[in-house]
Amino acid sequence: MNRKEIKTDPIFVKIVRIKDIKILIRVSTRARVPVTVNVLLTAIVLLTSFRNPWGTGREPHLTNLQQLTFGGDNAEAYFSFDGRSLVFQSNNPAWGLGCDQIFTMEIKEASDNAAYTPTMVSTGDGRTTCSYYLPDGNIIYASTHASGRKCPEVPHVEGKYLWPVYDAYDIYLADKNGKILKKLTDAPCYDAEATVSPTGDKIVFTSTRSGDLELWTMNLDGSDKRQVTSDLGYDGGAFFSPDGKQLVFRASRPKSAAEIREYKDLLSQGVVAPTNMELYVCNVDGSDLRQVTRLGNANWAPFFHPSGKKIIFSSNYKTGGYNFQLYMIELDGTGLIPLTSESAFNAFPIFSPDGKKLVFSSNRNNGGTHDTNVFIADWTE
Repeated sequence: MNRKEIKTDPIFVKIVRIKDIKILIRVSTRARVPVTVNVLLTAIVLLTSFRNPWGTGREPHLTNLQQLTFGGDNAEAYFSFDGRSLVFQSNNPAWGLGCDQIFTMEIKEASDNAAYTPTMVSTGDGRTTCSYYLPDGNIIYASTHASGRKCPEVPHVEGKYLWPVYDAYDIYLADKNGKILKKLTDAPCYDAEATVSPTGDKIVFTSTRSGDLELWTMNLDGSDKRQVTSDLGYDGGAFFSPDGKQLVFRASRPKSAAEIREYKDLLSQGVVAPTNMELYVCNVDGSDLRQVTRLGNANWAPFFHPSGKKIIFSSNYKTGGYNFQLYMIELDGTGLIPLTSESAFNAFPIFSPDGKKLVFSSNRNNGGTHDTNVFIADWTE
């Protein structure tokens, strides 16, 4: 698929403000059913009679919430260094996608604009994941496209929720137009989940090159690869602290003989079961490793608060299952507070470079579908 030929159905978007509540009413131009003013007003009255779908009353740290994508699964949206753009992955079927590809968006143009079409910067082949901006505006992301144009199959084990960790994933450097400039990893193993230090000098990523899913660092050009973690379990989803000196990540730590056997067996099949993970912090070289959460269930998608003293993350520790909410916690594991309460899934929180905005993915406002979209909000302490 040519990235310049992505089409979307024409959509009219009308934004109605009632007592500072912003409601998006989307009507496809292909619909043949007449929509009268009375119907629209009735819909508005019904919506405002119940709790605010944007959650401003129950999520006091998130204000001026705006939706940035509309349809499909959209996740891992990360800011450019100037804070004006996002790079993210999507499988939106309206764009002709069979599996995740990498896109960029201009935040100002995309805000509450269902007609906005982002720019695809991956090749359109294979499956991609985990993109991130470099200081110069170039982009890194992981992709399987070198091993084939088709979306790789997702391994299945009956009765288990699993994530694939394809050996075909490698990390690529591309310019803002999608031209691949360099292949940063080239080993017969899983290399993905790369993020960039705010100081603009290092990349952290997850790799199985040592035989287990461990954290590694490298320079922006792919040189000087160094292993950071070494304990058995899935170490991944790492981010740098604001000063670039520490890493926060989520990890599984199988302990019993049965847990270790299952973990190794699943990994040999190219999958992991991300149902029991806690958050850890360490120095960039792996020293001073310490566990932050002891909540149980799945605690993941951590990101440092702008102060560097707290972590924001997603967790289902209260209920298990698919009910993921955002929380914030001190580095010493104290002071846990909830940040979201709307919808059953909220994850991938990231602060803007100036610390004034928070972007995250959520299945709120999806019309009863399973769509997960990207949202941006002003951050209020």
